Amino acid sequence: MEVRVFGKNLEVTDALREYAEKKVGKIGKFFAKDPPKAQVTFSIERGVHVVDITISINGLLLRGEEKSPDMYSSIDGAVEKIERQIHKYKTKINRRLHDENSIISPTPADTEEVTAEPKIVRTKRFAIKPMHAQEAVMQMELLGHDFFVFFNSETEEVNVVYKRKDGNYGLIEPEF
Repeated sequence: MEVRVFGKNLEVTDALREYAEKKVGKIGKFFAKDPPKAQVTFSIERGVHVVDITISINGLLLRGEEKSPDMYSSIDGAVEKIERQIHKYKTKINRRLHDENSIISPTPADTEEVTAEPKIVRTKRFAIKPMHAQEAVMQMELLGHDFFVFFNSETEEVNVVYKRKDGNYGLIEPEF
């Protein structure tokens, strides 16, 4: 399993790098055929250690982020989150990985901080591949986001799925 380790405004020590590679490398046991690629990003925000792990498996993204007072604990927590996602969606992920035609690889737009004077502070671009609404919901849940923009293969339009407060999902379709 290929694991790339980065530090965001901090120097990553060899011990920290080895620990992250060892822990994240264990996730590779779930994917015997195609070893996934993982990216581990370390950062410190207001004295809190943050670890963000993103794993790409044939275009499917799994993401786990953990914040704690200790960087090693953050690594453990982020790996546990990804393992829970794998267990929760195991049959869906296996079905998707075996079906080459329905594999997608969008990167969702990040949410932006709200300031006194709202302005666009960041623009994200990502490849959109056709998928069904249920696939978009699964991708949204895997990424841990509240909404997901996708190209609906049934209507051939860009749609948005979002999580409602009642626990269900909503679908936004454009009307011209």
